[in-house]
Amino acid sequence: MWCVIQVFTGKEEKMRRACLKYVDPDVLEDTFIPKRIRRRKYSGVWKDEECALFPGYVFMITSKPQELYDQLWRVEGLTKLLHVEKQILTLTDSEVEFMKRLGGKEHIAQMSIGFIVGDKVTVTDGPLKGLEGMIKKIDRHKRQCIVETDMFGQKTKMIVGIEIVSKE
Repeated sequence: MWCVIQVFTGKEEKMRRACLKYVDPDVLEDTFIPKRIRRRKYSGVWKDEECALFPGYVFMITSKPQELYDQLWRVEGLTKLLHVEKQILTLTDSEVEFMKRLGGKEHIAQMSIGFIVGDKVTVTDGPLKGLEGMIKKIDRHKRQCIVETDMFGQKTKMIVGIEIVSKE
């Protein structure tokens, strides 16, 4: 099961390491910060850099969510456990599949490539291929788009990299 904790934005990696330190390895199978590739221009040269897909959140994989919930209280600096009635909030199977499709094994959403004809976006390559209906807004200048999906029990927007190679 995939679980999510909320931490101070910018402290995700520090909290990920603290969770590995304070939570028993038989309870915490993996912990990661989903990331995305952001393309930026420095001195006229485009460079790819990684940044958090969900700033302020750390994801965890466990088969023992109740034990994880109990042990996470030992982690200093944790701002909020997403839970319902002392049960840690777990992602649904469809949310997990979406995250796996978006980020792959490395949990990094790569840049997608596509084109626009009229008002229709077509993604030809990358994690957004086939998910064009989830794209709500494209910023061609920044080479990114806003994708909206159901996650954490609500509509959630995330920024994902996209390169629009042509517009007609």
